Amino acid sequence: MASPSDKQRDRNVPRRNTVREARNASNRPKIFYIVLATIALVGLASLYAVSTKSKPGGVEATAVGVDTANAGQSQGYLMGNADAPVKILEFADFECPGCASFATITEPDVRKRIIDTGLANITYYDYPLPQHRNTVPASNAAACADEQGKFWAMHDRIFAGQNEWNTQATDSPKAFFARYARELGLDMSRWEPCYDTSRHKKRIAANLAEGMRRKVNTTPTFIIGNRMYTGALNYDELKAIVDSTARTAAATTPTPASGTPPAAAR
Repeated sequence: MASPSDKQRDRNVPRRNTVREARNASNRPKIFYIVLATIALVGLASLYAVSTKSKPGGVEATAVGVDTANAGQSQGYLMGNADAPVKILEFADFECPGCASFATITEPDVRKRIIDTGLANITYYDYPLPQHRNTVPASNAAACADEQGKFWAMHDRIFAGQNEWNTQATDSPKAFFARYARELGLDMSRWEPCYDTSRHKKRIAANLAEGMRRKVNTTPTFIIGNRMYTGALNYDELKAIVDSTARTAAATTPTPASGTPPAAAR
């Protein structure tokens, strides 16, 4: 039979399993926080990798080194009736995924149901982002196609093939643009010297400067009426904006007096 002192000692000294469990319990919070820290670091690394990839985003005027005061007159590419009641200005980057989404998914409906019906016209302005190394060559390719009346055809083909010529895909995009030019039936003896000499670099810079003067910092950006809209709008959003802008313009336009003024009495 155990003595009272033995019982007292048994009560005061933890069993071996209890000690082991206590040690494990004390280690769990440390392991838990280590795992959390590892996940956080992996997450931050992933975010950094995504942020450094080519994607649509803001750009400050100083980042691209364009002299907005002396860049010259901008010259966009018009589609539709020049006298349409609503004018849509689009500032876009050929290498911007959001711009490609708008051009390939939404714009066909916009052209058919808004531009072709005379509700509005649209003017495209180059807004090349500095992180997209191949976007200025793309703008140059499209500008050279414009010399032969095929800017919009080249615009569509460049956006449709964005994944094969963009910065992630190649360091030599000319071969792709030349193939597109041949597919569109362009005179290559005219298109290629235009492309090789970057004949339209001043026009591209002037269009970029125009966007900067208007404080564009995201692609695509649309200016409709007196308001700016950022991001790739869907058809319903754009149609609602066009309709609202048209109503506002109609309400503020003076109505001419009807009839012919009576002849002055002699």
